[in-house]
Amino acid sequence: MSLVHLSPAVAAALAEDRPVVALESTIITHGMPWPQNLDMARTVEAEIRTNGAEPATIAVLDGRLCVGLTDAQLQALAQAKNVAKLSRADMAVCMAQGQTGATTVAATMIAAHLAGIAVFATGGIGGVHKGAESSFDISADLAELAQTPVTVVAAGAKAILDLPKTLEVLETNGVPVIAVGQDDLPAFWSRASGLPAPLRMDSAAEIARAHKMRAALGLPGGQLVANPIPEADEIPAEDLAPVIAQATAEAEAQGIAGKAVTPFLLQRIFELTEGRSLAANIALVLNNARLAAAIAREMNSLPG
Repeated sequence: MSLVHLSPAVAAALAEDRPVVALESTIITHGMPWPQNLDMARTVEAEIRTNGAEPATIAVLDGRLCVGLTDAQLQALAQAKNVAKLSRADMAVCMAQGQTGATTVAATMIAAHLAGIAVFATGGIGGVHKGAESSFDISADLAELAQTPVTVVAAGAKAILDLPKTLEVLETNGVPVIAVGQDDLPAFWSRASGLPAPLRMDSAAEIARAHKMRAALGLPGGQLVANPIPEADEIPAEDLAPVIAQATAEAEAQGIAGKAVTPFLLQRIFELTEGRSLAANIALVLNNARLAAAIAREMNSLPG
């Protein structure tokens, strides 16, 4: 019996060799409040369909690894309480215990690869947390990018992280970090981080060819495609810096650590920006969904 349970729509798309784009579910359960989270999930799925691909939102529901959710499943997940936040370390345990969990970038990559899906759209990846030289708090997303062959389209790493250290870890692990259409690395809510991007590509076709070339060379791992938020929707880095500093100081003062750090910081930044960060988050996810759909279409047109 297959461990992966495909929705009817995703099963049909894969059987007919149509482009499919994976979507994570922690952005629904841990990234946005109800009911904006459900609205966002539906809107992102619709955006992918409009751009010629089938969306596959991924989650563990009652122990079943679901690739593609029905609207009823999306609604239930968006309102669920105490949902586990799953990465490589705990996804199998959640499934074995028959529990429900939302997939992070790492877990979504694993599930997408198992299902035969090569492209994944998200908001931002995890990375090296500030103070990691003391805490050793480094997201499993980085190690996953080094070993699982999925192209991940994000608006860069989350701006709450230590971006220079995140880039260093990705480079050490041989992960291509590709900025789209610019030489500066995007920083989630902001188009520019002030850090030069290791690589630049200007089209979905180039990115698709690079993915296929990695496979042809036998190189493990995926690609991180850093897609800048649209200019009209960004929050400049200089506006965000004091907000992130305040939220980070509050997390430290309250002893918040591990998986609880990112949801706490995102919620505080939402409050401190009076909702501006949420609007930017939705805009960048939609932008990433459009690009991911284009990359998936291009991949389907290539041999192999």
